[in-house]
Amino acid sequence: MTAGQPGSFAAPNTPAPGKTECPRAVPAPVPGLAQGPGTGSALPVLPALRGLLPRGGLARGSVVAVAEFGLLCLALAAAASADGAWCGIAGIPEAGILAAASLGLDAGRILLVPDPGPSWPQVVASLFDGCELVLLRPPARVSAQVRQRLEATLRRGRGVLLVAGDWPGARLRLRVASQRWTGLGDGHGRLRACCAEITADGRGEAAMTRTRWLWLPGEDGGVAMADPADLPFDIDEEPPGAAPGLRVVSG
Repeated sequence: MTAGQPGSFAAPNTPAPGKTECPRAVPAPVPGLAQGPGTGSALPVLPALRGLLPRGGLARGSVVAVAEFGLLCLALAAAASADGAWCGIAGIPEAGILAAASLGLDAGRILLVPDPGPSWPQVVASLFDGCELVLLRPPARVSAQVRQRLEATLRRGRGVLLVAGDWPGARLRLRVASQRWTGLGDGHGRLRACCAEITADGRGEAAMTRTRWLWLPGEDGGVAMADPADLPFDIDEEPPGAAPGLRVVSG
């Protein structure tokens, strides 16, 4: 791709004389990129996730932290992308476009930066020039100064920073408390769907802890609410035929 096309990167500026550091590529702003699902107070999320969020969506200008990268991160970005928002994904080389697309993300509106390098804060700030949501896994512990600068950037642009990992002071935190796979019989069968217990808490209006059981993913690859009363296993007991290594994953 050439510079100026979605998903491409422009060459960095030439370093000043005396500078020896090799500059990293920075995403080039794309005309019209920021036009997305409007300027409301929150970006939309999938219906199954609304009960976990205080406003039923991702509050603009805020940081949302998920304990680790997984399908939950992509699910949180899916509705905004499907509604027209541009999304950036930085520092997550294993992020699968096919998995993202199966949840509803528009692959044509995703900017990928697999390795933003040591200048990752500047890369993320550049992504917010055109993206309403940026999914980031920081490569190292984030200093208070870097956090404050990035938070100020996303507030000015009314974007949402979705962090895979820890972010002290995040307005909202989510994690997968436990998960159960279905489809295994007595030592045989195929994993068909995952029922996950998702917990959300945070600061201010998000201080109250919320818990939901979700199909993440369901047999159709999507995300849906799961009624514990209708599950094919007792949530307090080990599901039939489940392998111990697949039964519970802490988030």
